[in-house]
Amino acid sequence: MSSRGRVRIGVIVLAVVVAVATAWYSLIEGFDVVEAVYQAVTTISTVGFREVRPLDTSGQIFTIFVILVGVGAMFYTATSVFEEIIEDQVGRIGRRRMERRIAALSDHAIVCGYGRVGRIVARLLGPKVGVVVIDNDPERIEWAAEAGLPAVEGDATEDGVLARAGLERAALLVAALPTDADNLYVVLSGRADRPELHIVARARAEASEAKLVRAGADRVINPQEIGARRMAAFALQPAVSEFLDVVMHGAGSVEFRLEELEIGAATPLVGLSIREAHIRDTTGAMVLALTGPGQPMLTNPGPETVLEAGTKVIAIGTDEQLAALHAYVEEGARRHH
Repeated sequence: MSSRGRVRIGVIVLAVVVAVATAWYSLIEGFDVVEAVYQAVTTISTVGFREVRPLDTSGQIFTIFVILVGVGAMFYTATSVFEEIIEDQVGRIGRRRMERRIAALSDHAIVCGYGRVGRIVARLLGPKVGVVVIDNDPERIEWAAEAGLPAVEGDATEDGVLARAGLERAALLVAALPTDADNLYVVLSGRADRPELHIVARARAEASEAKLVRAGADRVINPQEIGARRMAAFALQPAVSEFLDVVMHGAGSVEFRLEELEIGAATPLVGLSIREAHIRDTTGAMVLALTGPGQPMLTNPGPETVLEAGTKVIAIGTDEQLAALHAYVEEGARRHH
């Protein structure tokens, strides 16, 4: 139970003790109402004043009971109030520290919803980009903190909460809330504030996918449908599915994985064919596909395919080969400058 809940219980117990003591002194001992309240309060607070009127044996025994219960409740309440103050101060310090962490991030990902889907997304994105989690469940916020992720407690459908997560500096928004309606609000808010932001949304119902796209989502994912397709693929083509798991998710002992990188305008590879760029010979990575703004996906491009500025190269290779590919493109751009 939180300290605030304990304070509430302590106050209720104190009020009950005062009421019972007042009723006793008034009805049993014959005090008037003011005297009864005065006797009850001075007894519980142990200020040391004498009784308003002499008490008989039953009154003395009842007073002892009031002292024991009342003093215990008073100390319980005072301790809970102190804990509440300390927790509030610690919480403020923690929030300020969290705000500083978020303020230091740029080009990060905001994951709205830290449920089963959101936790997996955050874990996979974490090693590559900064991640900020938004959830309105305090327990899930604690889970995110335990995972080392900055988190904002609140309703992700509210613009102010998205702003606290650094929406104006983010590169990616992931809407992984439990309901399609909430994800739709997040997508609308994100697209309205940041027209260039890349947005990925979760859909539970097939009918919601088109609505999320119209709202501004760049990609809409239906986890149930993807899970069913993967199950069917493992049943029909287990070797192919296992290989895709390896290159997409790093599962197993094979070191190959897929990655994309963009051919910048300053890169001297612009205008060269894949054969002339010598990507495979220089880096060891293999080009699987090319895509770009307004361009259809070109899979298994031929050696005479020309690389253009803005084209995204989808390549496969080991970590070392892909790192060499990045260095090949970036070093070429620096030499060009």
